[in-house]
Amino acid sequence: MTAALTIAVVEALAVGLWFGLIIGSGTTSAALLGLGILLAGTFLRAGIVDSTVSDIRSAVFLRRGTTALTLAAGWVVWLLIAEYVTGLTGLIVATVFLTGLLTAQFCFERRLFQPHSTNLSSFGPVISAALLAIGAATLLATAWFADWTNGSPLVELEIASTVILVEAVQVAALAFVCCAFLAHQYRVQRLLDSTV
Repeated sequence: MTAALTIAVVEALAVGLWFGLIIGSGTTSAALLGLGILLAGTFLRAGIVDSTVSDIRSAVFLRRGTTALTLAAGWVVWLLIAEYVTGLTGLIVATVFLTGLLTAQFCFERRLFQPHSTNLSSFGPVISAALLAIGAATLLATAWFADWTNGSPLVELEIASTVILVEAVQVAALAFVCCAFLAHQYRVQRLLDSTV
C-alpha cells in the first residue's frame, strides 16, 4: 500500500505539473520545463516500481530508463491526440488510446521487472490502465470544459479577511490522485502476489 501511494503521488505530481504547465501556458519554456518534470517523475516512478516488485537486480538503469521514456512519450502523445482531434471526440479518442498505451506499458514493465514470473498474461493491466486513463480524462475534461470556482463566505479576522476557493481543476487533480492510487494499488498488489 505504501509503494502504491508513493507511486501514485509521484505520478500525480509529475503528470499534474506537466499538464498544468502545458495547458496553463503556451510558451516553449513552459513546455520544456513541463517535459523535464514529466521525465524526472517517470524515472522516479519506474525506480519505485522496479525496487518494489522486481525479482532481479541487473541492468537496473536500462530497465528503468526504457520504461520511463516510453511512459513519458505516451503521456505526450495522449495530449497531442486529444488536441489534434479536439472536443468531446478528442477526449474519448485520447482516453481510449491512453488506456491501450498504459496497458501495453504495464505489460512491458512486468516483462522487464519480473521476467521469470509464470503468470504474465492477465486482465489486471487493463483495469489499472483504465483507472489511470479515467483520472487523466478528468483532468483534460476539466481543463477544456469546466470553468467554475466555489468559494466560502468571507471570513473576517481581526487582521485580514479570507476566502477559501475551490476550483474545478483542483477537484480534477484530486480525482486523478485517487484514480492513480487505485490503479497502482491494484497493479502492485497483483505484481507482488505473482512473485510469492
